[in-house]
Amino acid sequence: MTNLDLYAKAEHLLGIEEATEALYDLYRSELDEYKVKTLLDVGCGRGGFMERMISDGVLCKGVDLSAIMVDECQAKGLDAECIDACEVTGKYDAIVSIFDVLNFMDEPTLVAFLNAMADKLNDDGILIADINTLYGFSDVAEGTMSKDREDEFLTVDAIFANDKLDTQFTLFQKEEDGKYIKYQDSIIQYFHKIKTFQKLEKLKLVEKQTFSLYDTKDKTLLKFKKRITK
Repeated sequence: MTNLDLYAKAEHLLGIEEATEALYDLYRSELDEYKVKTLLDVGCGRGGFMERMISDGVLCKGVDLSAIMVDECQAKGLDAECIDACEVTGKYDAIVSIFDVLNFMDEPTLVAFLNAMADKLNDDGILIADINTLYGFSDVAEGTMSKDREDEFLTVDAIFANDKLDTQFTLFQKEEDGKYIKYQDSIIQYFHKIKTFQKLEKLKLVEKQTFSLYDTKDKTLLKFKKRITK
């Protein structure tokens, strides 16, 4: 099991449903001004945003590195694959990466990913993503939490230092034989400064807005357009 699959198994205990829905509403409203017919959702999770956009008549494809998430998407009949987004073929009117997806990449990986996504955008396409602010990492994400529910127990311990958030997940789940199985892994997230996004080779940062998801100004929404070279 990968660390993202562990996250998928524990996600329902994290209490992020309301925040996720709020982000879906924000992205959907941001896309309203564009004539989006095709969309690629990178880090699509269980497919909630794709379902919304499909209801608006948009043709959607999702990719996620968690096989658990992708299996759930496919069970709903959604077009989703457990592959690296760079392996996706075709071009799209819009690409989205919702809920910290960019923060899971270190800076070299992030830059390579964004430039690769530019190649998958139509010339007038839009890429929208959100990142945690420094405050979002140091004052919101850092800390310890625990949650139990009948046959499962989760602890999360997050430490932010040197522009990295190291989050340790420990999940106990009761099996049919009454014994508990323990899953444990860590996920690293990286704080990225805005200047990183302002010097991309193939994408131009056209808009950024800081907003409050959990607390005061803990997130920044980024909008990119493709750099067209003549």
